[in-house]
Amino acid sequence: VQLQASGGGLVQAGGSLRLSCAASGGTFSNYAIGWFRQAPGKGREFVTAITYSGGAPYYAASVKGRFTISRDNAKNTGFLQMNSLKPEDTAVYYCAAYPTRGVPSTTSSRYNYWGQGTEVTVSS
Repeated sequence: VQLQASGGGLVQAGGSLRLSCAASGGTFSNYAIGWFRQAPGKGREFVTAITYSGGAPYYAASVKGRFTISRDNAKNTGFLQMNSLKPEDTAVYYCAAYPTRGVPSTTSSRYNYWGQGTEVTVSS
Protein backbone atom coordinates (compact mmCIF):
# COMPACT_ATOMS: atom_id res chain seq x y z
CA VAL A 1 0.00 0.00 0.00
CA GLN A 2 1.21 3.51 -0.79
CA LEU A 3 0.58 6.35 1.64
CA GLN A 4 0.56 10.07 1.05
CA ALA A 5 0.37 12.51 3.92
CA SER A 6 -0.84 16.06 3.48
CA GLY A 7 -2.25 18.99 5.40
CA GLY A 8 0.79 20.34 7.16
CA GLY A 9 1.64 23.99 7.32
CA LEU A 10 2.46 26.96 9.50
CA VAL A 11 0.09 27.75 12.35
CA GLN A 12 0.21 29.90 15.46
CA ALA A 13 0.26 28.36 18.89
CA GLY A 14 -3.25 27.43 19.94
CA GLY A 15 -4.33 26.82 16.38
CA SER A 16 -5.45 23.67 14.61
CA LEU A 17 -4.48 21.58 11.62
CA ARG A 18 -5.93 18.46 10.09
CA LEU A 19 -3.57 16.03 8.47
CA SER A 20 -4.70 13.45 5.96
CA CYS A 21 -3.16 10.15 4.94
CA ALA A 22 -4.41 8.89 1.59
CA ALA A 23 -3.82 5.23 0.83
CA SER A 24 -3.73 3.45 -2.49
CA GLY A 25 -2.72 0.11 -3.89
CA GLY A 26 -4.01 -2.11 -1.12
CA THR A 27 -6.96 -3.01 1.04
CA PHE A 28 -6.84 -0.10 3.42
CA SER A 29 -9.16 -1.70 5.94
CA ASN A 30 -6.63 -4.48 6.57
CA TYR A 31 -4.12 -2.06 8.07
CA ALA A 32 -3.65 -0.33 11.36
CA ILE A 33 -2.60 3.29 10.96
CA GLY A 34 -0.11 5.20 13.03
CA TRP A 35 1.17 8.74 13.05
CA PHE A 36 4.74 9.52 14.03
CA ARG A 37 6.66 12.75 14.08
CA GLN A 38 10.26 13.84 13.93
CA ALA A 39 11.34 17.20 15.23
CA PRO A 40 14.56 18.83 14.03
CA GLY A 41 17.55 17.11 15.59
CA LYS A 42 15.45 14.45 17.28
CA GLY A 43 14.41 10.89 16.63
CA ARG A 44 11.09 9.75 15.29
CA GLU A 45 8.46 9.45 17.99
CA PHE A 46 5.06 7.84 18.21
CA VAL A 47 2.07 10.16 18.22
CA THR A 48 -1.05 8.02 17.86
CA ALA A 49 -2.46 4.89 16.25
CA ILE A 50 -5.80 3.32 15.44
CA THR A 51 -6.97 -0.16 14.55
CA TYR A 52 -7.94 -1.38 11.09
CA SER A 53 -11.60 -0.72 11.92
CA GLY A 54 -11.16 2.63 13.61
CA GLY A 55 -11.24 1.45 17.19
CA ALA A 56 -8.90 1.58 20.17
CA PRO A 57 -7.13 4.87 19.45
CA TYR A 58 -4.00 5.29 21.53
CA TYR A 59 -2.15 8.55 22.07
CA ALA A 60 1.21 9.63 23.32
CA ALA A 61 0.90 11.50 26.60
CA SER A 62 2.19 14.67 24.98
CA VAL A 63 -0.77 14.90 22.59
CA LYS A 64 -3.58 13.21 24.48
CA GLY A 65 -6.61 15.45 24.75
CA ARG A 66 -5.42 17.68 21.91
CA PHE A 67 -5.04 15.31 18.95
CA THR A 68 -7.64 12.95 17.50
CA ILE A 69 -6.96 10.14 15.06
CA SER A 70 -9.66 8.78 12.79
CA ARG A 71 -10.09 6.97 9.52
CA ASP A 72 -12.59 6.56 6.73
CA ASN A 73 -12.11 3.13 5.19
CA ALA A 74 -14.61 3.86 2.45
CA LYS A 75 -12.36 6.70 1.31
CA ASN A 76 -9.05 4.94 2.05
CA THR A 77 -7.99 7.88 4.16
CA GLY A 78 -6.76 8.43 7.68
CA PHE A 79 -6.85 11.70 9.57
CA LEU A 80 -5.08 13.42 12.40
CA GLN A 81 -6.93 16.39 13.88
CA MET A 82 -4.53 18.53 15.88
CA ASN A 83 -5.94 21.19 18.19
CA SER A 84 -4.35 23.52 20.73
CA LEU A 85 -1.06 23.22 18.93
CA LYS A 86 2.13 24.11 20.77
CA PRO A 87 5.56 25.10 19.45
CA GLU A 88 6.87 21.74 20.66
CA ASP A 89 4.53 20.04 18.19
CA THR A 90 6.70 21.38 15.37
CA ALA A 91 7.92 18.39 13.38
CA VAL A 92 7.57 16.42 10.20
CA TYR A 93 4.57 14.17 10.61
CA TYR A 94 4.46 10.75 9.01
CA CYS A 95 1.58 8.37 8.58
CA ALA A 96 2.37 4.68 8.56
CA ALA A 97 0.52 1.40 8.25
CA TYR A 98 0.92 -2.31 8.75
CA PRO A 99 -1.46 -5.25 8.43
CA THR A 100 -2.86 -6.31 11.77
CA ARG A 101 -6.19 -7.06 13.38
CA GLY A 102 -4.76 -6.49 16.83
CA VAL A 103 -3.98 -3.44 18.91
CA PRO A 104 -1.67 -1.24 16.83
CA SER A 105 1.93 -0.93 17.86
CA THR A 106 3.60 2.23 19.11
CA THR A 107 6.92 1.05 17.67
CA SER A 108 7.89 2.49 14.31
CA SER A 109 9.72 -0.66 13.21
CA ARG A 110 6.44 -2.57 13.16
CA TYR A 111 5.08 -0.39 10.40
CA ASN A 112 5.82 -1.60 6.89
CA TYR A 113 4.48 1.32 4.91
CA TRP A 114 5.22 5.00 5.30
CA GLY A 115 4.06 8.21 3.75
CA GLN A 116 6.51 10.88 2.72
CA GLY A 117 5.85 13.19 5.66
CA THR A 118 4.20 16.55 5.97
CA GLU A 119 5.76 19.44 7.84
CA VAL A 120 4.00 21.16 10.72
CA THR A 121 5.40 24.37 12.14
CA VAL A 122 3.84 25.99 15.19
CA SER A 123 4.94 29.52 15.94
CA SER A 124 4.83 31.01 19.42
